[in-house]
Amino acid sequence: MKRLSQLTAQWSFQLRRLPERRLILLLAVAVGFGSGLAAVLLKNSIHFIQWFVNGAWRVESGELAGASQMESGEWIMENGLAHLPLSTLHSPFSILPYIVYPGIGMLVSLLFVRYVVKADIGHGITKVLYAISRKKAKIKGHNTWSSMAASALTIGFGGSVGAEAPIVYTGAAIGSKVGQALRLKERHIALLLGCGAAGAIAGIFKAPLAGIVFTLEILMFDLTMTSILPLLVSSVTATAVSFLLLGDVVQFPTGNISLFSMSNLPYYLLLGVFCGFASLYFTRGTLYIESRLKSIKKPLSRWLCCAAGLGLLIFFFPPLYGEGYDALSALLNEDVGKAFGGDIYGNYGDETWFVLLFFGGVLLLKIFSMSFTNSGGGVGGTFGPTLFMGGIAGFLVARLINLSGMAEVPEANFTLVGMAGMMAGVMQAPLTAIFLIAEITKGYDLLMPLMLASAVSFVTIRGFEKHSIYTKRLALRGDLITHDKDKAVLTRLSIQPLIETNFNAVLPDHTLATLVKVISRSHRNLFPVIDIHSNLLGVVLLDDVRPIMFDAERYATVFVRDLMQPVPATVEEYESMESVLNKFEQTGAWNLPVVCGNKYIGFVSKSKIFNAYRQQLQEFYYE
Repeated sequence: MKRLSQLTAQWSFQLRRLPERRLILLLAVAVGFGSGLAAVLLKNSIHFIQWFVNGAWRVESGELAGASQMESGEWIMENGLAHLPLSTLHSPFSILPYIVYPGIGMLVSLLFVRYVVKADIGHGITKVLYAISRKKAKIKGHNTWSSMAASALTIGFGGSVGAEAPIVYTGAAIGSKVGQALRLKERHIALLLGCGAAGAIAGIFKAPLAGIVFTLEILMFDLTMTSILPLLVSSVTATAVSFLLLGDVVQFPTGNISLFSMSNLPYYLLLGVFCGFASLYFTRGTLYIESRLKSIKKPLSRWLCCAAGLGLLIFFFPPLYGEGYDALSALLNEDVGKAFGGDIYGNYGDETWFVLLFFGGVLLLKIFSMSFTNSGGGVGGTFGPTLFMGGIAGFLVARLINLSGMAEVPEANFTLVGMAGMMAGVMQAPLTAIFLIAEITKGYDLLMPLMLASAVSFVTIRGFEKHSIYTKRLALRGDLITHDKDKAVLTRLSIQPLIETNFNAVLPDHTLATLVKVISRSHRNLFPVIDIHSNLLGVVLLDDVRPIMFDAERYATVFVRDLMQPVPATVEEYESMESVLNKFEQTGAWNLPVVCGNKYIGFVSKSKIFNAYRQQLQEFYYE
């Protein structure tokens, strides 16, 4: 073990001797390789758990009477593993196990996180953004495996969430830990974090361009050739690993995509508007439901409530089981019956009104199933549910247009374009939506409608909500980093290191004589006035004392309270830097007192903030 530690230290020393750009490119390859392997491992772990839970192992060993299902093709083979899709269900009773499985997965994940990980690992992309803005791009080591393990348990048992956010968190953690291990500068750690995120998206979707655009549009904010090249290298490396280990099959193969027709352009515009409002419903509805569920304080009580709610939803709407990608693939191939999750509704599946009501219910209730899963102890992201709801939205719009008689539009095309429209709205990342959907479906012939629907959806939701599902929580806390470089630097700055405590405090009952003695020992021209409990009452300025400080006759008759004046404003200990600068601008002050509640802590100066700003700008951004 000691020998291994010595070798690691030697390798670290040799690597740090390399020229900066060469070192970052070399590390980008390593991070991309690690992220690609993590993506492959997560996908295979999910399929293995599904394979085990759904009983495929018993079919393969001949233990089930229905072994002929494997030969008949009802079992789906993916990455060498078999699982039985919901489309094989033939009665309401056959779905009963699928109602119980997600609750079991949520409980196992809850116990794993609570007693093994002992940290909150949900909402992965939001936590990556927080690490960039507040933690100098540093992510704890357990995140290189913990979110991946917990999400595999959650999704493998049928949790109604996606695997993409956990794998982004995993990839970002890999990049961050590599940078931390080599003791790189913050900007280099942040860049490797971005390389890990890009590699994770590229690896899980086999979409290298989408991985780069996702990182630049959502996570990274310094668009230069210095940053793009490592992202490109990492993304390509991860994609190559994924193709090598999983084959060249795309995520959503489409055999029914029609050629784009200009006559359908107005309807794609309509779809974009619909996706924008659906995205608004998704963002605000999810945050509201999760906040209500969090009010159930006892974890086991919350799990029981969420497991029961999710099971009930799956009973009536089978496509809500798991990621929902089987139903989405069925709609992309215009197999509506299969998208139902089997023929458990019998002849009703052929009724036009029932199809609309059913998939309308799926669209509305997906955020409930997702929130139940995450709040009940499961670990998963909103990426997959966004794609799922977008596909359902596109199908519904196309079906309604066709039924209205206005036109005859291809439902598979609208399903695909709806996926991009919903993603552009929920994530507020239209470029990521366009390129990801084009890559994972090979739908390059639909670039024009993809661009139109994504742009319209983005513009629609921005009229009501300026933050994405990932950034809204951070924005409410003042921890959101933005594409505005000035604001990004301010977000990274914290008040605590800038607080000056070498100010001599006085009490309001102190006489002028006592105050003069305090002034003689002080190097500052500002004196906070506090009570015996350290509550800030006001401030005394040296300029106000100077005219009388040598008048000995007044030493016993003038008190500090006579010279005290109110402070123009106070700064809270954990207040955002942007808010602090606004207070400086409004008051015209150069020093403001820092308090915790009303307890005096120290002062913060405008000049010290400006110096910290310049230093942060030099350290983080490339010249």
